[in-house]
Amino acid sequence: MIAIVVFAARFAHVVSVALLALGLSANGWAQGLTTPDPVGAGFSPARLARIAPWYQAEIESRAFPGAVIAIARDGKLAYLQAIGTYDRAGKVPLKPDAIFWIASMTKPVTSVAAMMLIEEGKLALTDPVSKYIPAVADMRVGPDNAPQKRPMQVIDLLRHTSGFTHREEGNDALHRVYSRIRSFRRDKTLADLVGDLVQMPLVHQPGEVWEYSHGVDVLGRVVEIASGQPLDKFFENRIFKPLGMVDTGFFVPPDKLARLVDPLEGGRLALWDLSKPTTLFMGGGGLASTAPDYLRFCQMLLNGGEFDGVRILSPDTVRQMTTDSLPPGTPFAGIVGQFVGPQLGTSWGLGFAVRTNADFSSLPGAVGSFNWNGIWGTYFWIDPVEKMIAILMIQVPPAMVGPPWGALRFFSYAALSVPQPDKTPPAVPVSTDILKSYVGTYDFGPSLSARDKNAPLTFTGTGLVFIIVEDKVVVRETIDGGPAERAGVKALDFITDIDDAPARGLTLGEVLGRLRGKMGTPVRLTISRYGEDNPIDVTIVREPVRVPGARIEVRVEDGKLLVAATGRWAVLDFEKDKPMPLTATSDIEFRYEGGDHNATCLRARRAGQGLRCCAQSGAIGDQGDQAPMIAA
Repeated sequence: MIAIVVFAARFAHVVSVALLALGLSANGWAQGLTTPDPVGAGFSPARLARIAPWYQAEIESRAFPGAVIAIARDGKLAYLQAIGTYDRAGKVPLKPDAIFWIASMTKPVTSVAAMMLIEEGKLALTDPVSKYIPAVADMRVGPDNAPQKRPMQVIDLLRHTSGFTHREEGNDALHRVYSRIRSFRRDKTLADLVGDLVQMPLVHQPGEVWEYSHGVDVLGRVVEIASGQPLDKFFENRIFKPLGMVDTGFFVPPDKLARLVDPLEGGRLALWDLSKPTTLFMGGGGLASTAPDYLRFCQMLLNGGEFDGVRILSPDTVRQMTTDSLPPGTPFAGIVGQFVGPQLGTSWGLGFAVRTNADFSSLPGAVGSFNWNGIWGTYFWIDPVEKMIAILMIQVPPAMVGPPWGALRFFSYAALSVPQPDKTPPAVPVSTDILKSYVGTYDFGPSLSARDKNAPLTFTGTGLVFIIVEDKVVVRETIDGGPAERAGVKALDFITDIDDAPARGLTLGEVLGRLRGKMGTPVRLTISRYGEDNPIDVTIVREPVRVPGARIEVRVEDGKLLVAATGRWAVLDFEKDKPMPLTATSDIEFRYEGGDHNATCLRARRAGQGLRCCAQSGAIGDQGDQAPMIAA
């Protein structure tokens, strides 16, 4: 196979780098999801083999006890690996059929159930929810107790525009009211929970604002009423059994408890004690599952609603579910609304986040890819262009999900195979001056594949990556080499004040506005750090920051270019800190023969007095607009 790396540089001064990965066509839907066949699925086995060591290193640093990863493409299983242990003590090796609480990865299942009933004519997207739950008609909106401008509809439950919320989505009086609900108990029913929810205020008018909510729990109750079955029975009879999802359900029976992974330190809330039977079948977050089971569910969706001869939904319905369903300009509110929306290259379909921006996105893959996750780190995405599925089963605190999610995204697309050239050009001599013009460090940014394009992020600011949790600004990480790292800021620090003004209660945009600014200007932070009794004052001088991605370093030795990966990741066949020689085939193309016996071609194009990025189809460049993320 051949991968083409496209340099953008000036002589003696490297500016940027991009990667062109040429795609493979997909063939059919053979359901080979039992035995891994990475080559048949279009992957490099050697590059997939980089996945387990990365996660093992995280396990050894005590980031999490274990993880199960599944990757499939074109209906074939490419990778299924259990890494680490079931238990936090690190004694019981994890197996691929380990059972995890998947939390909000329940929501896509509930959404599929609702769409099945819509296909059968038992529901309609435009039905008022009050047709099934009459008390919804009387719900009031906002602090002014206003009436609904239009009735809440079934489509609003599917796309989080119902006006319901979660207690954790905000800290104002409207959100705090949701903490009064007393039916979050395993001995209650979904009817009990929805009976309490309809006594709450709506925080937005139906259809006007996207906010993550209990709307999917209400949708589960609508499924129960329209189908005449408890939600667990509908799932089992109509989805799990037909798809062969043998280990998925609302509780883990005694004969399978040994396969249930340990919860986070501190244990599960009683509501999520999966070892005990329940009568509360929450459509928004109650399921436990395994990577192989959820892979079958995802393959059904990728196949257009069918798996192994069993049709769950029609292709048109799946297409509708995985297409942006929100009216243009719909605002995104709440905590989860920081992680979905146009600023992150995504929107929402009917049950899934969907990628909408071709140049950058927090969601992996091509435009039209769709995904979701669970609060304890379980994660999946489906790329319909590459016909690829990736699933991560893990239990990790919400503030720590970034690295394991990002690693799976990077490793999976970086491992895709690309076609070989028909002929290998012969080696040619190249002058030392030309070789020296390539010397420097090249940064690929956040993506190593044109099939998962993600423009590099550059800005003037502090080099902090942060999240907002319960109105507090929490540092997720500092950007390598950035001003915040040099000032001593650390992951999990709480920023209590910015320029002597309280940070608590600020919105995402307000925090970004205060941390970013003109180059050379200072910003003062007051930080609360775990284990420190007194607050820490830090002054950071803003400077241009580029979020580092995969990097290679090029140097000349003995008349040849030597290349080594130097950033967070290996790059193509180039391993970290292991220089590899290239052979010149012209003064702008250089090849590396090795690794998977593939040829890597480094190519540059002269432009005036220097070199510029080749604008070939599918190449990734970094001259475009910056890709928004929560960094400042």
